[in-house]
Amino acid sequence: MQTYKYCPSCAAPLALVSLLEDGGMKERLRCAACDFVHWNNPTPVLAAVIEYEGRILLAQNAAWPGKMFALITGFMEAGETPKDGIAREIKEETNLDVSELNLIGVYDFQRMNQIIIAYHAVASGDVVLSPELVDFRLFSPQTVKCWPSSTGYALADWLKSRGHEPQFVEWPNKS
Repeated sequence: MQTYKYCPSCAAPLALVSLLEDGGMKERLRCAACDFVHWNNPTPVLAAVIEYEGRILLAQNAAWPGKMFALITGFMEAGETPKDGIAREIKEETNLDVSELNLIGVYDFQRMNQIIIAYHAVASGDVVLSPELVDFRLFSPQTVKCWPSSTGYALADWLKSRGHEPQFVEWPNKS
């Protein structure tokens, strides 16, 4: 998560100040020179449980260590709806065409200061991965494993909606 030190408007140092807002006092980074306030609001991120040829497509990001596979995700662009955004991300990252999109739910991802808007997508075509992805796997709903994080909970909710009992991978404790 990015921490701002300088004002993006005038480059003066930012200082942590208490501001009275609706709901009480909040600590925010503020510029004394131009009154810019860094609100630090969560960023909307889109995610898709992609149903492809009757199975679930999970992909491996090039930047990830190990063999982790997850949902296709991406940031919304200005001027697009969440549905348009996830259809664009699916096309950009997998070359697949979406024929159906349904909202699964909205999930918090506080570690990254994000809100995940997750959809179920029915997609078709030939998979061609973007350079940011290195591999993909297809899983049956009965064998796919969820992970204890925002997009993993979206996958679990989708599985439950289809009558499957989600199974979760166990992540080692980082304590």
